[in-house]
Amino acid sequence: MTWTIEGKRVLLTGGTTGIGRATVEALAARGAEVVFTARNPDQGDAVVADVVAATGNEAVSHRRLDLDDLARVRDFGATFRDEFDRLDVLVNNAGVVLTERRQTADGHEFTFGVNHLGHFQLVNELLPLLQASAPARVVIVASDAHRFAKGLDFDDLQSTRGRFGAAKGMSVYARSKLANMLHTRELARRLDPALVTVNCLHPGAVRTRLGRDDEGTRLSEAIWPLVSRFFLTPEEGAKTSVWAVCDPGLEGVSGEYFSKSAIAEPKKTALDDVAAARLWAASEALVAP
Repeated sequence: MTWTIEGKRVLLTGGTTGIGRATVEALAARGAEVVFTARNPDQGDAVVADVVAATGNEAVSHRRLDLDDLARVRDFGATFRDEFDRLDVLVNNAGVVLTERRQTADGHEFTFGVNHLGHFQLVNELLPLLQASAPARVVIVASDAHRFAKGLDFDDLQSTRGRFGAAKGMSVYARSKLANMLHTRELARRLDPALVTVNCLHPGAVRTRLGRDDEGTRLSEAIWPLVSRFFLTPEEGAKTSVWAVCDPGLEGVSGEYFSKSAIAEPKKTALDDVAAARLWAASEALVAP
C-alpha cells in the first residue's frame, strides 16, 4: 500500500513557532492528525485554533513536553502510550541555541540536553508505538550547522571547557546538530527500514525565533534584522520536513540526510559509524534514571 499522510497520526516537538508551527499547518492541511508539543498552553491553544480555522482539520491538538527534564520526557512517553493506540510519524523539531552555559534539570549542558538527549529519550519512549504502527517514520530536524563541528568531543560532551559566548554557543549548537545526525545514523542501523525509517534534514537558514526567545540569552537584536531578511520564511523552511513526512517515494529510505527536499551529502563526521555507536552508548548512560 502506497504511503499517504492522510489519516496518519504525527507527533511533532516544538509546534508553536517557526518551522514547527508551519509544519503543523502543512500536515493538517494534508489531512494528518497532528499532535504537537508546547511549553506554553496558551500559545498551544492559539496555534490549534489558527490551524483548525485555516485547514478545516479539527484533528489538531497539543501536549506539554519539557525536553530539558528527562523525568518529564519519560512521563510524557508513558502518558502518550496510554492515550494513543498508534503513532505513524515522530518529528523531532524543537531546538535551542544559547550564548551562555545553562544546565537542564538533570545537570546536562542545555543545548546538548534539549537538542539531543531529550529527543534521544523521547524516541526511546515512543519506539514501541512506532514499531507497532509500521510502516512508520522518524524525522529529525538537524542542520547544515553540523559542518562547523570538527566532531564530537567525547571527553567534554557537556561543554565545560572554555568561555561561553556567542561563538562558543554556536559551536555547541553545531555539535548538537551533529549529534542529531549521528543519532539518526545509529537508530536507522538498528531498525528494519520496512518497519520504521529514520532520516534527518537541513531546513535551510530560516527566519525563526531560535536563539532569540527566553530559552536562552538573546543573540544580537541589532544584527538580526539585517541578516534575517536573507533567510527563508518558516513556511519555506518547513518544506523539507513536510516532504520527509509525506513523500511516498521515501518508503524504505532510511539513514539519510535531506536538504531542499532531496537526499544530500553531509560532512564526513556525520557518516562516522564508530562515533554514532559511541554516542549511542554515551547517551544511554546519560539518560539513565
